[in-house]
Parts: sequence; structure tokens; C-alpha cells
Amino acid sequence: MRPAVEAEKLGIPSVVVTTTGFTAIAKAVARAEGLAGLRIAEYPGAVGVHEEALVRKNVENILFSQIVNALTAPVARFTSPASPANREVSSEVDDAAKIIFEGDFDAVNAYFRSQGWTDELPIIPPTLKRVNAFLKHTSIEPHHRIAVLAQANLAAVVWNIAANGVMAGCEPSVMPLLIAAVEAIAENEYNLSNIGSTWGVLPYLLINGPAVKTMGIECGAQLISKGANPSIGRALGLIIKNIAGYKMGKNYMGTFGYPLCFTLAENEAQSPWEPYHVDKGFQKEDSTVTACATVTWGWPPAIYGTPDKTAAQSALEFLSIETTKKPCLARLAERGPKGFRNMINILLAPPVARSLAEAGYSKQAIREYVYEHARVPYAELEFLLKYGHSEAFTIKDAVRLGLYPEAYLNSQDQMLRVVPSPDVINIVVCGDPDRNRAMVLWGGYVSPVTKKMNFAL
Repeated sequence: MRPAVEAEKLGIPSVVVTTTGFTAIAKAVARAEGLAGLRIAEYPGAVGVHEEALVRKNVENILFSQIVNALTAPVARFTSPASPANREVSSEVDDAAKIIFEGDFDAVNAYFRSQGWTDELPIIPPTLKRVNAFLKHTSIEPHHRIAVLAQANLAAVVWNIAANGVMAGCEPSVMPLLIAAVEAIAENEYNLSNIGSTWGVLPYLLINGPAVKTMGIECGAQLISKGANPSIGRALGLIIKNIAGYKMGKNYMGTFGYPLCFTLAENEAQSPWEPYHVDKGFQKEDSTVTACATVTWGWPPAIYGTPDKTAAQSALEFLSIETTKKPCLARLAERGPKGFRNMINILLAPPVARSLAEAGYSKQAIREYVYEHARVPYAELEFLLKYGHSEAFTIKDAVRLGLYPEAYLNSQDQMLRVVPSPDVINIVVCGDPDRNRAMVLWGGYVSPVTKKMNFAL
């Protein structure tokens, strides 16, 4: 889709071929890239499961005429991707004290829901009094622009960040966390502009530092469902909906929908290693927010030692297996400058982390073990590439395009390493301090970004 936008900017007429349900998201991406109109031809239905005869019929009878018509239409106009939306938001922010609706709790919720400003659950009405309570926890001016968020390219300012925090039910003290979260998801590295995939990419936050305790964020058993965690996760989801502009079924296309965004915090007191944010270059006394995402959340394997295998060795082997089961392997294996974005977050309950540390494993040693041992047979990767990947490459095709290493060639009888680098693996200690569980989360299109919280003076 983006190549078509760039071609149009060069004056080359281009048509994007979509399938049913993807036209809205194609237009949204084009607007975010500065193209006010997009030439589109829509194939009806899910082409991937259509028989060849039906594909041919749809192309000849439906798609071809759309392509011709699109190419003979006037060239679309271009706009700066940020400026129109930002002017609109700035106007709203200057008028932020204006009352947009009055009524009781039920009436406010009905109105906000009708405007598409909720997550389909009741919200706390963002009254001036409640928003101002959040503003007291930051020294940044209410109208200051923190970031411009794709895809809608709307300005996230302190005021509308606070309003979404109120609506989610957050405590005012988490305002510095929400600002840092917005800074993180706005970075190009995070890749917010591509989370609308039908994969169902779910953003979440990882919190480190003293703020975990002072803000009441849970890092132990059932952490995503307790303390301040659910409301902070919900605030992230509302910000992504109301400022980034991701709307269900329009440009937020998860095939089976989405759970609510969630929040994790590292249990630094029970970790045998330095915490995540220190690994990333921050000071231990810094409070940080890491913006992450996952397309996987499910069964966490239990780790047991046996007479013939230590708990640490079992954990390493389990993590290697889980790493080959959770992600889209065809994309996980991509590497190099043309490769796919990758993020693997391994969550270790404290007992599992201790067993690994006591056996002499550092975080880096764990990363390198999983990198080396997360392997699948050549035939399995070939099948996943052919039939579970939209471009339908073969392994040889992927090598030719620079996506897979040349070592994959002539490896039909070998187990292929699918993790592109140890560096894509992150290790976080959290969860039930009395259970032997682990979880592998894969980030789909997203790379993690960490930002430091800045508190009011």
C-alpha cells in the first residue's frame, strides 16, 4: 500500500488492491502518509481460501474494471500528514474548558458511546475538576503537544491524555506514566501506524522503577488484573482509540477482536538480575514505561526438574519450544535491513528466574540459548511460509529477497534457527512469586520503546 502512495507522490498513477474489509484501513494509512485520496480496487471476500476458478472469475468480472476506472480517475490531492489534523486538535484544545455535554452518569456515557469515544464499557465522565486533578501531577502545560499519533495524526496534548486517563478510571498520580507511554508509542520504532493488522496486535505497557510501588502497580500474582494495572492498560487503549484514531472494524482489524490493553510491572525485588530498564541504559532509581505489544496470550507452561534434568534446563528447553509455537514463524525468521520487526518478551515467575540464576545463567546467556535452540524443521517453515503468509514465498524466495540467511539454502534435512537475533529477546521477572510458570509474548509488528517518567516539580 505504501509503495502506491509514494508512486502517486511522484506522479505515477497507482492502484491498491484490497480485499473486503481492508478498504477502510487502506484509506486510513494513505491519509496518514499524506494522500488525501487513494485509488482502490476491492476484491470481494477472502481471496486466500478461494479456488483458482473463483479467483479468476472475480478478477475478470469485478476487479479488472475497478482497476481501469481507478487509473483513469483524477489524481488524488495530497496534504501534509500532520497539519490538518493538528490544526483541528489545537482548536479543540484551545476550547478545552468548553462543556460539550451535560447530564447524569448514564446520559454522559450514552453520549460518549454514540460518539465512538469509549471502549464499549462505561467510562468516568472527564469533568473539568477531574482533568485538573491529573494536571497537578505534571509541570507540562495543558496545551503542550507531547506527540502526534498515527494513524489519525492527531495531537496528543497533556489535556487530552489526562481526559482519557480520567475516562479509564486511573488515579491522577499516574499522569507522568501516561505521558511517557504516549511518548513511547509515538516513536517510529514502536510502529504504531501498523498495529491495525487482522493479527490483532494488542499494545501493553511494562513499568519499572519506584513508580511501581508509589502508583500501586502490581508485579506479583494475577498482576494484569489487580491494583492500578487494569485502569492504566485501559487508558492506553482509549488513547489509541481516541487520539491515534484506531476504530474497530475500520482501521483496527483484529479478526477476532481484542482483549483490553494491559499493564505489567517487573518484580525487581525478587529478580536475581538487573531490571529491564537498567538493561536498556536507565538508572535503577528511574521510573520508566516500556511500550510493547503482543499477538499472543495463553497457556504458561509449568517448569519442573526431574532426576535426569534440572529445573533450569527444563526452563531453557521449554522457552525454546514456546518461542517456536507462539509467533508467526515465517515473519519471526526474517532478519536484516529488509526484515520484519520483532519483539519477544519472556515473562518468568520469580521461582523460575531464581532456578536459572542459581544454575549460572545470566539474561544474556538465556537469550543466546533460546536463539540457538528455537528451531523448526525446514519442511515446517516452508509450509508456514507457503500457506500461512500473505506473500506466499518459498524459503528460496525469502533468501533471494534478503529476508532469510543464505545458510537456509540446501538445508532441507536440517532444523532451522528461527529467532533472528538474541537481541530481540527481553526477559522480565513478574507474576506469582510461588509458582513455576513462564510466558512467551511475541510483538507482531511492534518493537519495544522505553521512556522515563518525568514528575511534577
